[in-house]
Amino acid sequence: MTDTNDNNHADSHGRLRDGYEAVYDRTAKTTAKAVDAASDAARRATREIESNPLALLVGGIAVGAAVGALLPRSDKEKELLAPLGARLGSQARAALSAAKDAGRSELETRGLTRDAARNQVKGLLDGVLKAASSAGSAATKSASAQ
Repeated sequence: MTDTNDNNHADSHGRLRDGYEAVYDRTAKTTAKAVDAASDAARRATREIESNPLALLVGGIAVGAAVGALLPRSDKEKELLAPLGARLGSQARAALSAAKDAGRSELETRGLTRDAARNQVKGLLDGVLKAASSAGSAATKSASAQ
């Protein structure tokens, strides 16, 4: 009876060892594949970064902006940044106003005012209507002549 128990124990131990080795082999193969895939991804990423570093910069800025937008602002940030935000907003409005004024002035200097543009469009439409009328008259005369 002891021999039977010893044999059962040996068989169980052998199957356990076989199972362990199978799991170990699968784990080793999977780990090797994962390492290879990670190495390939790193090489591809390096090539992409070297060929287009601006994309990395833009992507980094986008990720940073997204993370920054998701994080709540602390009271200290609000206290410190509120005056800066107000000043930047004021400066941006002043710069926009100056750019609009400079653009309008340049357009007026070149004779491109709203009234001048309206007159040019009106003249163009008058010319198109006159051409259409002439074409219609010519078609009518041609049809009558036949």
